[in-house]
Amino acid sequence: MKNRREPTDQELVTTNGTLALVNLSAQIDGLAAPVRRAASTAPPAVAQQAALADLLTLRGHLLGRVADYEQAAQLSEHMVWNAPDDRAALLARARTRATLHRFAAAMADLDAARRAGAAQATLDAERAAILQAVGCYAEAHSLLRSAALHQSDFTMLSALAVLQAERGETAEAEHVFDEARAAYRSVSPFPLAQLDFRRGVMWLHEGDLPTARSWFDAARRRGPGYAPATGHLAEVDLLLGDPETAVTRLRPLAETSDDPEYIAHLALTLRAAGRHQEAQPWRDRAARRYEELVTRHPEAYADHAADFWLMVGGDVDRGLQLALQTMVMRQTSRSYALVRRAREASGRLTDASGSRSLASSM
Repeated sequence: MKNRREPTDQELVTTNGTLALVNLSAQIDGLAAPVRRAASTAPPAVAQQAALADLLTLRGHLLGRVADYEQAAQLSEHMVWNAPDDRAALLARARTRATLHRFAAAMADLDAARRAGAAQATLDAERAAILQAVGCYAEAHSLLRSAALHQSDFTMLSALAVLQAERGETAEAEHVFDEARAAYRSVSPFPLAQLDFRRGVMWLHEGDLPTARSWFDAARRRGPGYAPATGHLAEVDLLLGDPETAVTRLRPLAETSDDPEYIAHLALTLRAAGRHQEAQPWRDRAARRYEELVTRHPEAYADHAADFWLMVGGDVDRGLQLALQTMVMRQTSRSYALVRRAREASGRLTDASGSRSLASSM
């Protein structure tokens, strides 16, 4: 595709990714200490707690740590409990709820934050992200335009680029991705890594594996421990017929992350490499972890768990059950496609069982 562009050697200069990650954890520890000390006395400042929740969410995304998401969510619940009419507390809880795909509850928090005096541009940006997540792209685009005048150029352009990518407007998205990179003024590597990762996702969906790989590599250069980029690089390796490289990428991540998606992908990749006995313990570990997370956070993990049971877990009935549960919670194109896949798999299983029964009776 002539409109695609790959990373060049003229990269923007940012802080070393490994050092930035160490600094991020140090910031979290520095903010968490007074929060813990104050837990039994007066609650600490809302701004301090909100900053901690945002940093935990960022680290959870970068390292694939569900525990960080859960800690941020618990913190935001305590914030609103202690300050139910504080707009910063409500905004923080809206963000953590959205991270765990509790979109209706997050929207309710944004409504409450509006009544508490939150800035309209901030509310528009948060609502746009939620609407985009549930596939309401036209509404999200309208809100982004409303918020654009009050956001940094990079923030606004990044959100617009990702929105266009998800809508399949690849040529337009490429142009805006370039504009966003040109507008970047910070030295933190993380926003650029996230932007490059989303660009790689766009090309992966387009089926352009070499270009997708180049952007996932760019994201990994910014953040060497960036879990989503590592996971998608392994996916590209597998699609290109190199399961051994995919295993090498995934194993360290599966050992450190508590997100079962990486564990399940390692099991799948080991099977593709013909290492079935080695794959089984990872498959079992992913199954246990998915069941835990579906119980605690069904909105965020039911669809991923359905994928697991259909692809690696070997339980089509459970996959169909979770796919239908996902569609009840969220009527998106992904949820409908997931139900269709599950029903097709169930139908094939039924046909195969019928064929075996017929053959045994002859």
